[in-house]
Parts: sequence; structure tokens; C-alpha cells
Amino acid sequence: MTLCLGSQAQIMSLKECLEEGIKDSYQIQLVNISQKKAANNDTWGNAGGLPTVAVTGSYSGSLSSNDATLRETGSTVSGRNVLDHTLSAQVRADWTLFEGFSIQATRDRLEELHKQSAIQTRITIEDYIASLTTEYYNLVKQTIHLKNLDYATSLSRERLRITSERYDMGGNSRLDYQQAQVYFNADSAKSLKQHEALASANIRINRLMSNKDLRTTHVAADTAITLLTGLDYQSLYDDMMETNASLLKAESSRSIAHLDRKTVQARNYPYVRLNASYGLSHNIYETNTYTERTNWGPSFGATVGMTLINGKQRTQERNALLDEMNADITIEQLELQLRANLDDFWQAYQNNLMLLELQEQNLKAAQETMEIAQERYLLGNLSGIEMREAQKSLLDAEESLLQAQYDTKVCEISLLQISGRITQYLE
Repeated sequence: MTLCLGSQAQIMSLKECLEEGIKDSYQIQLVNISQKKAANNDTWGNAGGLPTVAVTGSYSGSLSSNDATLRETGSTVSGRNVLDHTLSAQVRADWTLFEGFSIQATRDRLEELHKQSAIQTRITIEDYIASLTTEYYNLVKQTIHLKNLDYATSLSRERLRITSERYDMGGNSRLDYQQAQVYFNADSAKSLKQHEALASANIRINRLMSNKDLRTTHVAADTAITLLTGLDYQSLYDDMMETNASLLKAESSRSIAHLDRKTVQARNYPYVRLNASYGLSHNIYETNTYTERTNWGPSFGATVGMTLINGKQRTQERNALLDEMNADITIEQLELQLRANLDDFWQAYQNNLMLLELQEQNLKAAQETMEIAQERYLLGNLSGIEMREAQKSLLDAEESLLQAQYDTKVCEISLLQISGRITQYLE
């Protein structure tokens, strides 16, 4: 019985899955957007190193009434509802020329944040490759497991056929026939259940690949779990200490903490600010010596200042120093954790390789035992229970070997990820 998932099956290699998944993954799209934002922020203007230029225009008017007494004559001059107008326009530029090196520190910080964003993108992609590669080989594993169960079911079906014929001819008891029927039904149920596991593996791959049709059936081009050769502990260790993305991100965070401290210390230095403008104003008078007056021309200035007392400054400097110390300790802690993880993965990898050899030998012995059992069963020299034991031993050996292959592959994936080589699966 075959469990149909819906659309036509797609045969895909691991490389094809990874390429398509990296292109469509929502998670990677989001982190790429964050990286673009960090690139947009990485400018002198955003750091405050460029002047600001503004254009302004205004209009004002006044409506007034007044009475004025002349000193010489004592007569009164009156004005009623006098409307005066003022029109003005200005272009102004302000530029902080120096602010205790804080502008340079801010610029370096934005550049470091841009680099850190790129590292975070790399971490996300590497995690994605590791997850999808693991799921791909889980699909291979589940497919092979289904084949093993289907083979076991075919053996039970053949045994049921032989037992049925012997029963009809009076050579077997009804108990033997019923026992063979029970075994066949049990194996058929396991095979049917495995179709469900295979469907779940496909759904997980579709989710990882951001495939909107979660019922798309993927068929792995690999028919076996293949392992890479030539992995060496020392080269893995050297690559990890040099290129591990999490370690690079921690080192970037330390640089940012150092730049934050420089920014705080910059407040102890004076600042220099320049400004320049060009303006135009036009006044219209109803009662004045002049009926109109226009002024235009440039103006400029400079401001030099320094903060003498800031109650928060010392506290901020101490905290900035503690943040820098914290970043140093974080790197040391991460290095120790990475070394421990590498040793764990390497030990598990070596043990699984040895276990793999034992399981291969065990499978060979189980296959030979099964061949002998089939011959003896056909000759009537082997009971149904003994035949079932041989069949079960073969299935157990196949499953143990398959699990050992998958566990070894997972260790391999972990070793490549921690050493920064996980993109090797894209080659």
C-alpha cells in the first residue's frame, strides 16, 4: 500500500535541495534584510560626520494701532490698523567638526555592526544548511527503512503462501497457518506506519524549504547515506578557531564594546561646531520712514565648548569598561565551549565509525543466516518460529546499520558546522 502525498514526486539531490532552500527560505530572507539595513546605516552621515543643510522660509504680519505724543509740540499722532509684513528665507548649514573622536568611533561602530550582520547572516545560513542536510538524510533513512520493511513484508507474504499451500495439503497445522498470517499482518502494519513517517519527513523538508505546498513529495536522489572521508581532528580544530562564525561574532561584539567605551570617553574632550547661512528678508511698512526694506547676505560662526562636569560620566565609563571585560570573558568561555563540543562530536564520530564496521559485519552474518533459514524452511527442516527469528534478526541488523550510518552522518554534519566547513555540502 502506498501513501500518496499529493503532487508529483520531485527527485532532488542534496545540493539541489540546499540551493533551492537557501533561495526561498523565509528565515534567510529576513536576515538578508537585516544585513541590508546594517549596510545602509554604515555611512559617515549616519555617524554624524557630515553637515546638515536646511532651507527655511517664513512670513509674519502685525496689525497694530497706536497713539504717540510729540515732545516739541505736545500734539498726538495716531495710527489705526497699521499692517506690517515680513518675508524671509534662509539656507543654513551646521557641521560638527570635532566631538572628541566620537564621530570616528561611531563610524567604526557602524562598520563593525555591518560586519557583524554579515556574520549573523552566515550563522543563519550555516544553521539552515545543517538542518536541511540532516532532514535530507533523514528522508534517505526513512526511505531505506521503508524498503527494508517492504522486503520483510514480502518474506512474510511468501512464508504465508508456503504455509497456506502446506496447510491445504495437510502438511501444516492450522496453528502454523494462523501464526504466519499474524506475522504477515504485523509486518504489513509496520510498513504502512512507515509511510506515515516518510510523509512527515517530506513535510519537514517542505517547511524548511519554505514550500507553500507542504504536500509536495520529495524523493532523495541518494539511495544510501554516504559519508565524507578524510576528516582530521587537527584541521577541524584549526578551522574552528579561525573561522567559526559564532566565535567571529563574539570577537566583533568585543570590538563594538571597545568602540562604545571610546564613545563615552570622547565626552571628556572639547567639541568644535561650525555654522553658515545665507538669508533674505523683506519688510513692508505702512507707517515708517521706509515703505519697504530688503536685507540679504551670508552669516557664519563657530562654537567651541567642553562639558566640565557630568554626573553620569564616571559611571558610564566604568560600565563601558565592564562591558569590554565581559566581552573578553565571553570569548574565552565560547572558545572553551567550542573545544568541548568539538571533542564530543569527534569522539562520537569515531565511536560511530567503529560501530558502523561492527554493524556491517553483523548484517552480512544475518543475511547468510537468512539464506540458510530459507533453504531449510523450504525443505521443511525449520519451524515457523525459527524462520521468524531469522527474519527478525535480518531486519534488526539492517535497521541497526541504517541507524549507525545516520548517527555517523549527523556527527559529520556537526563537525563540519562547528569548523565552519558546512558549506562543503553545496559543492
